[in-house]
Amino acid sequence: MYGKETEGAYSVTDDDGEQILYLFDEEDDAMRYAMMLEDEGSPTMHVIEIDDEIMIKTCEMHDYKYSIITKNDLVIPPETEHDFI
Repeated sequence: MYGKETEGAYSVTDDDGEQILYLFDEEDDAMRYAMMLEDEGSPTMHVIEIDDEIMIKTCEMHDYKYSIITKNDLVIPPETEHDFI
């Protein structure tokens, strides 16, 4: 998997080449993930709070895949070159 941030949203590409938007339940987890990305050379990431129902409906309306990252999940940044726009 690899990821990139474009137009304000960070997404990863899965093994099938599909983009997946990460939605974190906990701000601390989102901040920690952003810091890990920055430590690997990514530009400064901005963690913002969004209305979960609106974001999920928007993803579903546009047929965009998403993953809700709960406090019990562990995600680490992908190990690959990033393509930043």
